[in-house]
Amino acid sequence: MIPHEYGHHIQDLLGDLQAGGSDTGPTGRSVRTELQADCYAGVWADNAQSTGFIQPLTQEQMGSALDAAKAVGDDRIQQATLGQVTPDNFTHGTSAQRVHWLSVGDQSGNPDDCDTFHAQQL
Repeated sequence: MIPHEYGHHIQDLLGDLQAGGSDTGPTGRSVRTELQADCYAGVWADNAQSTGFIQPLTQEQMGSALDAAKAVGDDRIQQATLGQVTPDNFTHGTSAQRVHWLSVGDQSGNPDDCDTFHAQQL
């Protein structure tokens, strides 16, 4: 959670937290913003480990982080609370998207790989 919020801080510094375009929906600005924050969280984790700020994450710890990302996907939350999935109301992305972008950031360690605003496929 904290690295994801750190990702939002980076977005703010870079000017990526601007309103505009379609805000909700499966490819809306809100989803792209949240997925980029997930990716930045992965970048943070990679860099925190490589610099010695934190101990290397175990497979179990990384699995827990991926499970947490999966748990807060719009599809999972909507299914659990509404009994159906309505992609037009997405604001954070699907469970699979959240896991994907967290993994992208963690595997690359490069914030340049987190450009969800121009990604063809989220």
